[in-house]
Amino acid sequence: MNIRATFPTNAQATEVMQPSESALYHPPRLAQPPAVRAARSEAWGLGPTSQRLIEDGSRAARRGIIPRPERGLNLPGGERVSAIGWTSERAHVLVAEIEKAIVGKRQSVELVVIGLLCNGHVLIEDIPGVGKTTLAKALAAALGAKYRRVQFTPDLLPADITGTSIFNQQTAQFAFREGPVFTNVLLADEINRATPKTQSSLLECMEEFQVTVEGVARKMEQPFFVIATENPIEYRGTYPLPEAQLDRFLMRIKMGYPSPQEEVTVLDRHAKGHPLAVVQPVVTRDEVLQMQAQVRDVHLDQSLKNYLVELVTATRQHARLSLGASPRASLGLMRMAQARAALDGRDFVLPDDVKALAPAVLCHRLVLKPSVVAGAGPGRMLEASDVVAELLKQIPVPVSR
Repeated sequence: MNIRATFPTNAQATEVMQPSESALYHPPRLAQPPAVRAARSEAWGLGPTSQRLIEDGSRAARRGIIPRPERGLNLPGGERVSAIGWTSERAHVLVAEIEKAIVGKRQSVELVVIGLLCNGHVLIEDIPGVGKTTLAKALAAALGAKYRRVQFTPDLLPADITGTSIFNQQTAQFAFREGPVFTNVLLADEINRATPKTQSSLLECMEEFQVTVEGVARKMEQPFFVIATENPIEYRGTYPLPEAQLDRFLMRIKMGYPSPQEEVTVLDRHAKGHPLAVVQPVVTRDEVLQMQAQVRDVHLDQSLKNYLVELVTATRQHARLSLGASPRASLGLMRMAQARAALDGRDFVLPDDVKALAPAVLCHRLVLKPSVVAGAGPGRMLEASDVVAELLKQIPVPVSR
């Protein structure tokens, strides 16, 4: 039975689609080698639905059933490449450069890059010593962008982050001195150790990309990307992030321990110096802004939009939750699905893009009912991820039309 795919793919990436005369040329390098494709499919859990749609999707794209962006780029030598193809190539270069300092965390690195492409912010929640700070530093070094780190402590004040006006005795005027928030990549290290008053100083700049001090709004330089870290096992002297603050983060990720083989590789890389020393700028800030613009051109089928909204709406009606995901979560999940497709060199979103990213986008926005947590049973703690996994199994995925 022939199935006309609702969600086209990148021809399983082993074959580059044969374009028509009017189609843009996709460079062969975007065809991922089988080993790379298999590793990414295993890491992300690429399901059979997407695998089955690959060949039909490529044929549909060639026949013009699926709309494709018309914009393209001219490379040196007269070669023409699709805008999404260029975005994928630059994103993979960025991922490869970051991995010079981060070992065995391809999925975490890709999630952070996806967050950057979405112009969002990332919260990394994990135990000390697994590379959270190193990941942020490696990203900033690979971008060649401005980088600031703020160590959040209980005595930190909002003015220490946003900046303040200082009286200049020579000019007899107040001059504004910018805080560390005026940068491109901001590392908010151990953000939950600061008071709620200080934490709230990031709300405006993370959402509106501006800082208002003494009635004057000052725009942030783009791109502006916040990577915050927190320790989930030590709560003494900490202030849990309120729901309004958590909702500002596009996603929450965990890195986890490396495998024994990966940990040996870490030792080898640190034997003669810190791996961050070899990370070089490979993507410019202007290229990041172009990549962010291209992500918005990725096609998202109407049935997949309905599926995404149905998934988010189900969290608001779930019996175990006292707080479901907001419309900001729907927007974030849509943008992240578009960015993941662009990372794969596709100008269309697959159902598995949404399913793979849903836990990172939704879990930190959900609040379980106290009675549900208490009734989980001995030795078992119910988490928001369990609810998301349950909904992903229950809600049917649109396959064809």
